[in-house]
Amino acid sequence: MKRHTGMILVFLLLLSTLLAGCYGSGTSNTQANPGSADAKPEQPATTTPAATENSAGEPQVLNLIASGEIPTLKTNGIMDGLSATIIMNIYEGLYRLGPDNKPTPGVAERYDVSEDRKTYTFHLRQAAKWSNGQPVTAQDFVYAWGRALHPDTLSPHAYLMDDIQNAKAIQEKGNPLYGKVEELGVKAVDANTLVVTLENAVPYFLDLVTGSVYFPQNKEFIDSQKDQYALEAQNILFNGPFTLDSWQHEKGWVLKKNPGYWDAASVKMETINFNVVKDVTTGINLYETGALDVADLSSEVVDLYNTNPDFTTALKTEMYFIRLNQKNPFLKNVNIRRAIDMAWNKKQAAELVLKNGSIPAYFLVPKQFVFSPDGGQDFRDKYGDFNADGKEKALEYWNKGLSELGVKQIELEFLSYDDESRKKVAEFIQSELEKSLPGLKVKINQQPNKQKLALESKLDYAMSFSGWRSSLQDPVDFLGVFLSDGAYNWQGFANAEYDRLIRSAMTDFSDINARFSNMQEAEKILIDQEVVISPLYQAASARLIKPYVKEFVAHPNSTFSYKWAYIEGKK
Repeated sequence: MKRHTGMILVFLLLLSTLLAGCYGSGTSNTQANPGSADAKPEQPATTTPAATENSAGEPQVLNLIASGEIPTLKTNGIMDGLSATIIMNIYEGLYRLGPDNKPTPGVAERYDVSEDRKTYTFHLRQAAKWSNGQPVTAQDFVYAWGRALHPDTLSPHAYLMDDIQNAKAIQEKGNPLYGKVEELGVKAVDANTLVVTLENAVPYFLDLVTGSVYFPQNKEFIDSQKDQYALEAQNILFNGPFTLDSWQHEKGWVLKKNPGYWDAASVKMETINFNVVKDVTTGINLYETGALDVADLSSEVVDLYNTNPDFTTALKTEMYFIRLNQKNPFLKNVNIRRAIDMAWNKKQAAELVLKNGSIPAYFLVPKQFVFSPDGGQDFRDKYGDFNADGKEKALEYWNKGLSELGVKQIELEFLSYDDESRKKVAEFIQSELEKSLPGLKVKINQQPNKQKLALESKLDYAMSFSGWRSSLQDPVDFLGVFLSDGAYNWQGFANAEYDRLIRSAMTDFSDINARFSNMQEAEKILIDQEVVISPLYQAASARLIKPYVKEFVAHPNSTFSYKWAYIEGKK
C-alpha cells in the first residue's frame, strides 16, 4: 500500500468515494466522458472571460467538455465524478489530493497526531479565506461535519466519518446520541486549531479528509441562502483554487481563478470553460478545430487516432458492473443472477466494443491494485476470476432458475448511461443475454447520469449498468459499497457474514494479514456465492489532449485537479 508519513494510503476522494459516473479518466492527463446526442458540432455555450497571459503572452484558458449537467455542488450530496471534480476545485478541505494522488496540505498547513494515533490536531493557515473575504475557521469544519451527519442534512457519504468519535451513534436511530452532532469528536480550540478524536486508529484518516464530505462550510452564508444553497453560482461560497463564475444549466459553466485563494500564486489557469457535449464526434470535431483542448475517444474512433501523437490511454481504479436488484421478483433467485453473470462475453465487450484499454472483469477489486501486507500477493491471486464458466454453464443455471420460479419467460429492464460508449456496451450485453438465455427479454432504459442515480438510489430498476471508483489502494473502499446498511447498497443485498468481515476490516487493524484475507473472503461471498453484481470491466481512458496543456492532473478515480494546470507552447 502507498503510505504518507508511514500511513497507509486508502481513501476515496470524494465521494471520495463515489459513483463512477459520466465524467473522467485517470492518469497525468485527462478527459471528460461524452454522451450521445446529435453529432453536429457546437460552439461552447459559455462566454470566455478575459484571461491573463503567461510570460510568453499565452492566455491561460482551458476548454473542456462534460457529458451532462452537474448533479450537485453540495458537499454533502449524492455526486458522481463530475460533481466531485467541480467541488474539489471550488472548495478545499484540510488536505487535498495532490498530483501524485497523495494528500497534500490544503486549509491545514500541518497536523500533529497523538502516540495512539487517535487524536489529530490540525493547524489551519490564517491566509485561507472564503470568496466573500471571511476567514476559513476551525468552526467551519465543525459545522460542515455536523451538517453531514445531522438527520435533516445527512450525507450519503456520512459513513466516511464513522471512525470519528460518536459519528456512528449520531447516525443511528434509537441511539441516545442520535442527531446530537455536538457530541461528534471534533472541536474548534480556536479559529485556527481543529482537534479530531477518533474511535479507531485508522491509518488512512489523512486520506479521508481529502474527500468532499470533509470540506468546510460557512454557516452564516448557508443560512442566508436557505433552500437555494448551491443551486446557482451566486448561491455558493468558495474557498478553493477556482470559483464558479457562471452556470448555464444543461449547457455549460465557467471556472475562474480565485484571487483570494491562499495559494493563488500556484494557480496559473485563469479560466476553464466547460461545454455540455453528449456526442463523441462533436467533441472530436471541436478538438480538431482548436475549440477544445481535451477530447474523449469512443470505440468507433479509437483505431483512427491511436497513432496520433496527442493520443493517450490509461487503466483506472474504476470498476463497472451490473447491479442485480434483489427486490425484483426474478432477480431474487440466485440461479437467475448467476446465469446473467455468465451468459455474455466480457472479453469482447472490453476489447471489441470499448477498445480503449479497458479489461474484462470477473471481480470487483481491480487487478494490480493492492497487494498483501508483505507485498507479495496481488489481491486477485487467491481466487482470481469468479463465474467464468461460460455460456453453456449459464444456460444450466438459467433453466434451473426458471424452474424454481415456475416461469418460462422473463422481461427485465436494463438501466444504463446515455453516453455513446457505454450505450454500445449495454446494447452488446442485451444482445448476448437474449441469445444465450431463451425466454429472456431485456429492455434498455437510457438515462442521463443524474436521473440514473436517482432511479438507482430508489431501487427503481431491475438491472443497472453501474460502477465505483477509488483513489485509495485498499479493497475496503470497493467492498464497503455493499454493506447491508450502506448508503450505496442499491440492490437489496444483505449478508451477515459479509457485513461482519467488512465491518471488521474498517475498524480492526491489529492483524493486517488477517484483514487482507477477510476481504478476499468477502469478495467471494459477494460475487461467487451471492452474485450480487455481474462485473463488467476495469475501465481505461482513451483521449486526445493538446500538447500545450501542461500539468493537467487526472486522478485514477476519474476526478481532476486543475490547480496545477497551465498552457504553454500553444501556437
